[in-house]
Amino acid sequence: MKNNKKAVVLLSGGIDSTTALYIAGEMGFDLYALSFYYGQRHKIELQAAGKIASRYGVLQHITIDIDLRLFGNSALTDNIAVPKGRNIAEMAGEIPVTYVPARNTIFLSFALAWAEVLESNDIFIGVNALDYSGYPDCRPEYITAYENLANLATKAAVEGRQKIKIHTPLIELSKAQIIQRGQELGVDFLLTHSCYDPAENGAACGKCDSCLLRMKGFKEAGIPDPTVYKVS
Repeated sequence: MKNNKKAVVLLSGGIDSTTALYIAGEMGFDLYALSFYYGQRHKIELQAAGKIASRYGVLQHITIDIDLRLFGNSALTDNIAVPKGRNIAEMAGEIPVTYVPARNTIFLSFALAWAEVLESNDIFIGVNALDYSGYPDCRPEYITAYENLANLATKAAVEGRQKIKIHTPLIELSKAQIIQRGQELGVDFLLTHSCYDPAENGAACGKCDSCLLRMKGFKEAGIPDPTVYKVS
């Protein structure tokens, strides 16, 4: 049953953000999806986000251009090799070069601005603190701090018309549990994209951290992985 509330959902086109979108829909929110072309290596994930938003009946889907290549210092936005073939211990050992400086802070700021315009109290983000690549802006303490900031930052909040809640429904789930939850909700995983360094035809490399975590998640969930991987 619809509750006639609006939610802004950060949608990258990956498994986590797509599952978060479906969860927001299951909770009865009217959905407004926000994606970013921030100078990442490819736009395949944005094509995926567009298909997912259309498939799920999102009321409005906005893609914003921000050129973080101007800052660089990430394998996703700079001429730095994407790590390949790492094991889970290596992934957890340090913050990887695929970390994009302050990315979630930037994305949440845009989501907050749109939420104020929409008169929405609810923002969904598919961050995960278990099977992730060590990014500092995926941790629960970061989300709590940003939510506190958000409620000090807008005119609507100061005037008592808005109380921002940042929903992180996946934050304590493993990748396998997220995939299982997505399947329960009817997510078409074939539409999602995770790879940091895909081939020109869109095939996933199968070797970057994101691909390896994705494969591990499907295996542990006992669900076939529909991803098309590049033949090496």
